This record gives sequence, structure tokens and C-alpha cells, in this order.
Amino acid sequence: MKEFKVLEIKESVFADNDEDARRLRAKLKEENRFLLNLMSSPGAGKTTTLVQTIEALKDQMSIAVMEADIDSDVDAKTIADTGVKVIQLHTGGMCHLDADMTRQGLTGLAAAEAELVILENVGNLVCPAEFDTGATKNAMILSVPEGDDKPLKYPLMFQISDALLINKIDTLEVFDFDLELCIKRVKALNPEIAIFPVSAKTGEGMEAWENWLLEQVKGGNS
Repeated sequence: MKEFKVLEIKESVFADNDEDARRLRAKLKEENRFLLNLMSSPGAGKTTTLVQTIEALKDQMSIAVMEADIDSDVDAKTIADTGVKVIQLHTGGMCHLDADMTRQGLTGLAAAEAELVILENVGNLVCPAEFDTGATKNAMILSVPEGDDKPLKYPLMFQISDALLINKIDTLEVFDFDLELCIKRVKALNPEIAIFPVSAKTGEGMEAWENWLLEQVKGGNS
């Protein structure tokens, strides 16, 4: 198994997070690096989706990953097996990352050559939406078993995301999930969001998501 670093990061309590985020985005743009902030609730399939995305794109661009969790390295071990550079970020009990914490992670990752850096944020539909990480784009995953009412319960997460993956569509017949209604609710909150019904398990719909991400990275780094 490939080795990876574990970094204990600390929240920057006194920093103006919005200003930190602005500076970080400007720095990433100068360095031609694209930072994707990937968010979801626990169990939505972030890591599985991330593995499939990496496998599809790693021959087309250089990729590195920051795995954020309160206290675990399980996901980092999974990502390390894909062969990309990865660092595990322990948040010290915090349920989110802010821009300065993200900056610390990027410094620890030391992947200046990476065109795409993916931050797999802490599993939560509340806290991560409230803190700008400085990412180039935000993406979130909603899984079918969670229910089609989540846009009503956690509107901010959908409002700040540039892309939504509705995962586990292979289970639509099992769960009472109205896909069209869910999309309608999301679009009412964020008309510009790109929505991708996918199954990371079967691969259904993943190509459209991967092409969107590839276009975003190439466009953002041009």
C-alpha cells in the first residue's frame, strides 16, 4: 500500500475567512491549479465516487487529493491505492474546513505539479456549506437513500454548490425518491447548478460528470 502523510490541522479562529479564501483562490489561479471542494453527508458515496473519477481522469491530468476527517485515515488509504498523491487532514474535532485549514493542507500536500486537487471535505451537510475553503468550484453528492427532501432541509449546501451528483440511482426502485422533484427543488434554489444523476457503483452517468469536471479544470487552468 502506498504511503501517505497525516497532517493535524488547526482552525484559524481569528482570520477573516472570506479574505483568506479570496487570497487562496488567487494563488491557485496564479499556479494554474484547480481546487475542487467535494461535500456530502456521511455514507453518500464520496470516496467511491472520487475513486471512479480519479481512475477516469488520472491519465488526462495530474491529480492530488486531500482527505479531511475528524479522526480517521480510512479514506486516505483507499485513495492512495489509486496511485495519486494524497494527504489525510485531521480537523481536531471540527466538522468543517475553512480557507486557512485548506491552505495548511495544500502546503502539507506539496503537490504543486497537480492540475486538479480534490478536497474531500468532512461528511456533513451543514458546517462545510458555511465556510468558504477557497476552492475553485464546490461540488456535492446527495444519495438516493437520503431522500429527495434534502434540498428543503439543507438549502445552503445546494445554493453554494456548482455541481450536484445524485448518487446511487441504481437504488431508485428500492427507495421512495422522486428524481424529477428533487431536481426541481434544487434548481429552485440554484438555477445555475449542474446536476448529474449517477451510480458510482455501476458507472451509470459518471462520464457526464467526469467530462464536466475535465472541462472545468482545463478551462480554469487556461
